[in-house]
Amino acid sequence: MTEFEKADTNGDGVLDAKEFAKLEFDRRKREIDDEDAKRDQQRKMVWFALFGMLGYPLFVFASGALGFDNESKIIGYMSGVYFMSVGLVVSAFFGADAYVKGKEKKEKKDGD
Repeated sequence: MTEFEKADTNGDGVLDAKEFAKLEFDRRKREIDDEDAKRDQQRKMVWFALFGMLGYPLFVFASGALGFDNESKIIGYMSGVYFMSVGLVVSAFFGADAYVKGKEKKEKKDGD
């Protein structure tokens, strides 16, 4: 069953104003729910990245304190790449999101 068929509650094959409003309301509700879920995922990603960046030095320190001196040095040498990679992933994700939102705003403005 298509969305149109679900929205056509009286089964006449034509959407009247009330049926169309309900269809539009449902579409907008899904859109808001998707945006909310997206923001939740972004927030989780940022917290995960933050804890990873804060935990990395502790991991290096702990490996050195446990007597893994060579491993501690290797992990320490990798820190630059790790921090740059995490920063790049987070910034690329949010940059792409900002670009898309800016493009949508411009399209809405041009359409008015």
